[in-house]
Amino acid sequence: MLRRLLAATVTVAAVGFSAVQAAPTQAAPAQTQAVVPQAAGAVFPSDIVKRDFPDPDVFEQDGTWYAYSTNNDLGHVPVATAASAEGPWTTRGDAMPAGPSADWAKPGRTWAPDVHPNSDGTYTLTYTAWHKVSGRQCIGVATATAPRGPFTSVGTEPLICPLDLGGAIDANTFVDSDGTRYLVWKNDGNAISKPSTLWLTKTTDNGKTLVGDHAALLSSNVIAEAPDLVQRGSRYLLFFSTNGYNDCNYQTTYATATSLTGPWTVQQRPLLTTDSFDGNVCGPGGADVVGDKIFLHGWANGSRHLYVGDVGWANDWPVVRGSRVRTEAESGQLNRCVLRENSAGASGGRAVGYIDFADSWVENRVFAPVAGGYTLHVGYANGSQGTASHTLSINGTSQGSVSYPFTGWNQWRQSSVPVTLRAGWNTVRLGKGTLYTEVDYLELQ
Repeated sequence: MLRRLLAATVTVAAVGFSAVQAAPTQAAPAQTQAVVPQAAGAVFPSDIVKRDFPDPDVFEQDGTWYAYSTNNDLGHVPVATAASAEGPWTTRGDAMPAGPSADWAKPGRTWAPDVHPNSDGTYTLTYTAWHKVSGRQCIGVATATAPRGPFTSVGTEPLICPLDLGGAIDANTFVDSDGTRYLVWKNDGNAISKPSTLWLTKTTDNGKTLVGDHAALLSSNVIAEAPDLVQRGSRYLLFFSTNGYNDCNYQTTYATATSLTGPWTVQQRPLLTTDSFDGNVCGPGGADVVGDKIFLHGWANGSRHLYVGDVGWANDWPVVRGSRVRTEAESGQLNRCVLRENSAGASGGRAVGYIDFADSWVENRVFAPVAGGYTLHVGYANGSQGTASHTLSINGTSQGSVSYPFTGWNQWRQSSVPVTLRAGWNTVRLGKGTLYTEVDYLELQ
């Protein structure tokens, strides 16, 4: 009899980008913490501002968290505060009550604010606004002496406004490890049926002045927007959103490089999708990564709410709690079982079978951003004419078993169980239980 270990992942391709790769799924164990004693299943990002609050930008300073959003009924640049990332959050009105620069912009489409604290105690806001003359969107800049404003626009012209490329949107401040400050932004080619590019531009004077030429990071014929640039060790990660923002198809992916000048490689699978959250966040996009938290918006009750989730770093690769991550069973260690090639219908065409004996097992490592409850989804095919099972142990400790209803061989389904994990890398072992099952992959959520 053949057995397979199957784990489900999102298989949406990164369409329209020049280079695609998959993040590694195995790594050396990290520091471990005590196991939480009760398995509670998957934990999804929390809805922390239960009203329209899209395209978030968030930072923490002196024990207070500040969040800003695209314009809505609260004002041109809505602002909210909290004592912790999880809240409770309180909306505080408009951080830019006078609106975008009256010299070049008009109100009504003030999008995607980015607020950055400066070393001199001031704050710089870069924002997207409606260009009076062209009707396109361009990027402006404003300053304030307090994080809640009031921010006052600077200059009589936009900071960035390439009208021949469709205008500019979605500025994001990035400060490199050497202290050099940049803006990452998008030319809005989608508005004029042209390719869109994510650009990097050096700035000075607290982000109010551009220095040198614009450097292209990624170009695409499809939507790529809302960039957020993060540095982890020697790796740069460029998070961005794809697809239209107006429904649940919006999603978050990322590209990596070892130099700001590239080359940048887009990951094979998106990081956050509606499906990867099992529908618990609709259209997860506009992501802003702040340390071990990720802020994003998602559709709820007809508007885009602000959510927060936990993010961990598996050897500097991001893992978001609640979003499914797949590990192919055959990538782990196999003991007295068989890697079956050409497994029809299995993920990657391969699966693990013949987990038939008392000392048969397949063992994989999975990464948990924080300690606590998760859901382990096992992809399987069971041709035993009855419900089969595997024993389940995590980090050498039994956590029960996984049951597999009959499917027929090469008829792949998924079985799910709650598990308790420690923060960092965990070892998951499936061993001989009752009857016989083949395993394709593990998916941790």
